[in-house]
Amino acid sequence: MRIYLVGGAVRDRLLGREIQDNDYVVIGTDREHFLRRFPMACEVGKKASVYYVHGDEYTISDAATIEQDLLARDLTINALAMDADGHIIAHPRAREHLAGKILYPGSEDAFFDDPARVFRVARFAACLPGFSVHPHVISQMQTVARRRLTDALSAERVGHELLKSLSCSVPGRFLTVLDQGNCLEPWFGELSHAASIPAGPLPFHRHSVLEHTCAVMDRLAGSDPLHVWMGFCHDLGKVLTDPGIWPHHYGHEHRGEMLALQLGARLRLPKKMITAGAVAARWHMTAARYHALRPGTRVDFLTRVGSWELLAGICALVVADGGDEVRLQILHDWEQIQHVHLPEKWQGLGARSGEHLRMLRAQALAESARG
Repeated sequence: MRIYLVGGAVRDRLLGREIQDNDYVVIGTDREHFLRRFPMACEVGKKASVYYVHGDEYTISDAATIEQDLLARDLTINALAMDADGHIIAHPRAREHLAGKILYPGSEDAFFDDPARVFRVARFAACLPGFSVHPHVISQMQTVARRRLTDALSAERVGHELLKSLSCSVPGRFLTVLDQGNCLEPWFGELSHAASIPAGPLPFHRHSVLEHTCAVMDRLAGSDPLHVWMGFCHDLGKVLTDPGIWPHHYGHEHRGEMLALQLGARLRLPKKMITAGAVAARWHMTAARYHALRPGTRVDFLTRVGSWELLAGICALVVADGGDEVRLQILHDWEQIQHVHLPEKWQGLGARSGEHLRMLRAQALAESARG
């Protein structure tokens, strides 16, 4: 039994980056002998021969040698291993591509053996912005797309790569690379034609919906990944605009809410994220005009968004979208309406109770503004 540290942990060690996870490959053993040595190992999911040991992932490889295992990896820069003595074993082109900062397939069959790798390479492009995506990667992605090889993937695998990309330093690059490889369909089909749709009229917008979406995501990078996802979703409704009224997108926020819900459900994202995407699409335009809203409209906006966490995300989105800073005012008003309570005589009256509470909250905001 030979155990090797592999993949990103070795790559990041060579690049001088912080190591996030330790993954190991085990050569020359089977399940029975592995569990005899690691009785505390916990088998992971549906993947065969993958185990967690003290939080680290171990995979029992079918390859006869570590060199053979490395040749089957997704990208050359990930085809790296280190043995127990610290000796590094590398794909024949791994060091060359690390030095040149190039994302390149580990083999001619890399993306065909596992089509989910098209999303994985897009995520690496987002997390390694100094690396270029080699044309051969894009060519393989385009072939995968023509053959519709990603159609049968599980939603969880695609969603997993998306979620990881939201924490990357240039998250918009995830979409850019998928677009270059024609791999937005079917999982991100809402944006499959976004590169040809103007984001809006001059002088407010000079780019396509896709370019604008990626730029907003990148401006939100480093914050809460939930905020980056809200940036992803905020202009989805523009893809359904009648081309006859381009570059305008009247009412796109209503259309976008539906598309965000549809996209989140397709990817089986956590409920919290699905809600956040829909809220961003529906309410970002209202938030951008917040200073001009009447007290009653402010109350409607605050209560329909419904939580400070989502409001904070929308505030960050407004600034990333080129709008004014609205966070302090929205926070102030949110705290104000939390202190307004319905008198007992108005409770239990159904819709009339809700209308009266709205009126009281609007009065509180108006009085606060005058004070």
